[in-house]
Amino acid sequence: MNTLCKAERLHSKIVIEKMFAGGFSRSFSVFPLRAVYMSVEQQEVPVSILISVPKKRFKRAVKRNRVKRQIREAYRKNKGPLWQVLQEKGLGLTIAFIYLSDELCRTEEIEEKVKVLLARIAERLE
Repeated sequence: MNTLCKAERLHSKIVIEKMFAGGFSRSFSVFPLRAVYMSVEQQEVPVSILISVPKKRFKRAVKRNRVKRQIREAYRKNKGPLWQVLQEKGLGLTIAFIYLSDELCRTEEIEEKVKVLLARIAERLE
């Protein structure tokens, strides 16, 4: 349960384009993160995620990768409750996490924000 396998990563260009085209997806922000999510038909895993850290915010790949690693780890640790809600309802979900801040954040802070985002998504699904 506490792993992040390849199937949980969103890589379908069609789904990603549909997600950001609008109409189908919903989004909200908890600074420094924004979550864009869309329900999809049941897939092999309940949730697939995409993490985006714009080059505009951090020019250096080292910093972008650090932020992505922090978000991935926070999601991996706290995905349980959301998965339970989705499995009860038989739904599938795609979530994109977009980093909004110009500064690096502490890992604990990012983990708190990811918890809030996941709780809010679960709440909206119920």
